[in-house]
Amino acid sequence: MTKMKFMLYGLVFICFMDLFVQLPVMGPLAKSLGAGSFVTGLAVGLYSLTNMFGNLAAGIWIDRVGGKIVLITGFICTACVLLMYLLVNDPIYLLIVRFVHGLAGGLLVPSAFTLISKFASKGSGEGKAMALSGAAVGLAAIVGPAVAGILKARIGLDLLFLYTAVLLFIGALIALIWAPRDDRSVMKQIQHINSNKLKQPAEQQQASFTSIFNNKPVIQSYIGAFSLMFAMGALTYALPLKADQLSFPDQTAGLLLSTFGIVAILVFVLPVNKLFDRVPPLKLIFIGGLFVVISLLLLSLLRDKLSMYIVMGFYGLGFALLFPSLNALLIRNVTPENKGKAFGLFYAFFSIGVVAGSSGLSALSGYYDDVLRLAGAIIFIAGIGVSMWHKFEKQKKRDYDYERQETQL
Repeated sequence: MTKMKFMLYGLVFICFMDLFVQLPVMGPLAKSLGAGSFVTGLAVGLYSLTNMFGNLAAGIWIDRVGGKIVLITGFICTACVLLMYLLVNDPIYLLIVRFVHGLAGGLLVPSAFTLISKFASKGSGEGKAMALSGAAVGLAAIVGPAVAGILKARIGLDLLFLYTAVLLFIGALIALIWAPRDDRSVMKQIQHINSNKLKQPAEQQQASFTSIFNNKPVIQSYIGAFSLMFAMGALTYALPLKADQLSFPDQTAGLLLSTFGIVAILVFVLPVNKLFDRVPPLKLIFIGGLFVVISLLLLSLLRDKLSMYIVMGFYGLGFALLFPSLNALLIRNVTPENKGKAFGLFYAFFSIGVVAGSSGLSALSGYYDDVLRLAGAIIFIAGIGVSMWHKFEKQKKRDYDYERQETQL
C-alpha cells in the first residue's frame, strides 16, 4: 500500500512537470516566432484557460470510467500535443497548440488526485495524503522551471519538448502497469446510481454538478482553491517585475518563488504533516489564508532582498497549510459517485484563479505593488465572507437543534 501511494505521488510529479517545464519557455518561444505582446500573453495564459475545460471534462469522465483510464489517456494525449510544438513555425499555430495542450493537460491532475483520494481512509489520513501529494507538486514547481532553463540553454526547445513528451509517455506506462484499478463493486454501484438518475427528476440527480454546488464545505474548498491560485497568479506576475525594477540579479524572482516551494515541501514531508488529520481543515484554511494575505501585503511594501526571502518563506507556510486542507475538506464531503466531478471542478477553480490573478489584476493595474495589494485585499474579503457564512450556518444549525428539542419537550 505504501509503495502504491508513493507511485501515485510520482505520477502527480510527472503531471505537474508538464505545467512547470513550459512556464519559463513559452513567452520567449512566442516572441521568437514574431508574436507581439498581446499574442505572447495570450500564448502564456491560453493553457490555463482551456485547462479549466479539460478539468471539467475529466471530472465527468472519471465518474463514468474511473480515474486510471482518464489518467492514461491524459498522459498519452498530452505527450502527443507536446510533439506538435516541434512543428510550430508561426504565432497562430502556437496558439492552436496551446489551446489543445490545455484541454489535454486538464485530464491529468483531477484523475491523479482522484486515485490518491481512494487510498486515504474516510475521516482520517486525507490530510497527510494530500500533504505528501502537495510535496510532489512543490518538487515539480522547483525542478520543472530549473530543468527547462538548463535544457533550453544546452539542447534547445525542440529537444526540451521531446524529452518532456517522453516523460509523459513513461507516466502513461507506469499508470498502465502499477496504478490501482478502480474498485469494480464501487464502479457498478456508481453505474447503477447513474442509470437510476435517468428515471429521476433533475433536482434529484445526486451526481450532477448542481448537487456538488449545494454542498457548502465543497463550495468553501472551491473558494479557497481559487484564492490560493489567485495569489500565485499575482505573485508570478508581480515578483519578476519588482525584482527587475529593484535591479536585483536576474535569478532573484525565480529563487524567491523557489523559497516558498522549499518551505511548503518541508511542511508537507516532516512529521508536522500529521496536524492535517488532527486539526479541522477549515481552521487550517483560515490560518493559511491569513498568512498568504499578510505575505502579499508585506511584499508590496518591502524593498530589501533578504526581507523578501523571509516573507516568501512565510508565504510558503501559508501555502502548505492551505493546499492539503482544501483537498481534505473536499474529500470528506463528496460521495464516491461525485468524486471525479468534484476534483475536476476543484482544479478548474485553480486554473481560473491563475488567469484572474495574473491577467485580471494586471489589467486593473500595471504597477506590481498595487497588484500584490489588490490580491491581498480580495483574498482577505473572500476569507471574511467564508468565515461569516460558516458562522451563520453553525448558528442556523444550533437554532434548528434547539427548536427540535423544544418541540420534543
